[in-house]
Amino acid sequence: MDDVLELGLDTFGDVTASPDGTPVPQPQVIRDVVEEGVLADRVGVDFIGVGEHHRQDFAVSTPDVVLAAIAARTERIRLGSAVTVLSSDDPIRVFQRFATLDAVSNGRAEVILGRGSFIESFPLFGYDLGQYEQLFSENLFAALLPEEPVTWAGSTREPLIEQRVYPRTEQGLRAWIGVGGSPESVVRAARYGFPLVIAIIGGPAERFAPFADLYRRALDELGRPELPIAVHSPGHVADTDEEAKEQAWPHYEVMHNRIGAERGWGPTNRAQFEMQVGAQGSLYVGSPETVARKIADTAKLLGLSRFDMKYSMGQLPHPQMMRSIELYGTKVIPLVRDMLA
Repeated sequence: MDDVLELGLDTFGDVTASPDGTPVPQPQVIRDVVEEGVLADRVGVDFIGVGEHHRQDFAVSTPDVVLAAIAARTERIRLGSAVTVLSSDDPIRVFQRFATLDAVSNGRAEVILGRGSFIESFPLFGYDLGQYEQLFSENLFAALLPEEPVTWAGSTREPLIEQRVYPRTEQGLRAWIGVGGSPESVVRAARYGFPLVIAIIGGPAERFAPFADLYRRALDELGRPELPIAVHSPGHVADTDEEAKEQAWPHYEVMHNRIGAERGWGPTNRAQFEMQVGAQGSLYVGSPETVARKIADTAKLLGLSRFDMKYSMGQLPHPQMMRSIELYGTKVIPLVRDMLA
């Protein structure tokens, strides 16, 4: 773990609720995400990640465009995807878009590459879902593009022969691999030499300690230097534990049950929510002190270099998310660093 833990925030641009309970229009949600990123920069958050989806319940399909809007109004915060669905994208265009973001943000861009947990992008862009794994593995070459002519051949696209790719970056593009916890994905990240982001959306963080250990062992066996490990987990911060839970629970329930109906999960209930909020769960919901303590424990357990809290949670209203971001930056981050000092 680095000496100073980076503390970031992630959002999927979840379609939020207006004061009368109706869904906020997607264009307004996108503008709200920009304001959330600006606030995160102002209160000292290290990183803002914006996810890619192609669904009615998530407004952001092009994170790099939203991040460029945030870049124009910020000075310090790092900007990245959470994640870019590489399996259903053109890898050269991914590199070009994020290299462009890196330029306009003066070197603050990152890209987190993943296979994505939803499949809507495959029929939308004309990709064969049967090539889900193959497309991701072959497309990874784009994140490793050197600042020199590229020669590459695979089975999912035409080969590249001494091809230059522009724009060039000034210091290289920081790229991570996001994984859900399969050993194969962890080893692949090590084999390619990518930093690792582990998405923990259920269960205790200690369940993922073997994956962090596997990643470090794989790096060592491959003769690679130690690389950062980050965690992405959902959460919400309010002034008190009870307020945070009461704000988050109804939106968490609706979101969990909607996605669960698509994937064959049973409906959740308040007792399960409380368990996930507790020490052995994956929800970082509570007062600044409660959330900071849980983040610090996770960081120590897994040896993290960064922790990113997904602060959007279903239709959780924009003003409540803004308050959560403010508390995360002004209260949670200093508390975590004190606890780890």
